[in-house]
Amino acid sequence: QLQLVESGGGLVQSGGSLNLSCTASGFTLDNYGVAWFRQAPGKEREGITCITSSGGNTEIVDSVKGRFTISRVNLKNTVYLQMNSLKPEDTAVYYCAAGRFGGCLKFWRIEYSYWGQGTQVTVSS
Repeated sequence: QLQLVESGGGLVQSGGSLNLSCTASGFTLDNYGVAWFRQAPGKEREGITCITSSGGNTEIVDSVKGRFTISRVNLKNTVYLQMNSLKPEDTAVYYCAAGRFGGCLKFWRIEYSYWGQGTQVTVSS
C-alpha cells in the first residue's frame, strides 16, 4: 500500500518544541518533493513549508519562519518538520504531501500525489 504516515504530534506548552515525521510506505520518497500543510478548526488548509527531492531547495511561509525547519533523510524515506517556539496559534492537524516537482515556488498550488492522514498538534497557553 502506497502511503505517507505522519507521527510526532501531541500536546505541548507554549514555547515548546515538537519534531514531526513523514514516512513513506510502499514507495521511495527520494523521488518526490514534500510539503507540510496544516489545518486549524474552522480554517482553510495552509501550506507552511516545502522541500525538493534532493533537499536543495526549501520554502517556508512567514508565519513560521525562524521557528520551523523542514529537512529530509532519504535513506530513512522520511521528511521531518522541527517546530520550535510553538504558539497556541500553531494548533492544527498537520499533514505531509508528496509530489513530483522541481522547485518549491508557490508549493501550495502544486498537485500532490500522496497525502498523509494527519497528526494533531495542540499548543496550550
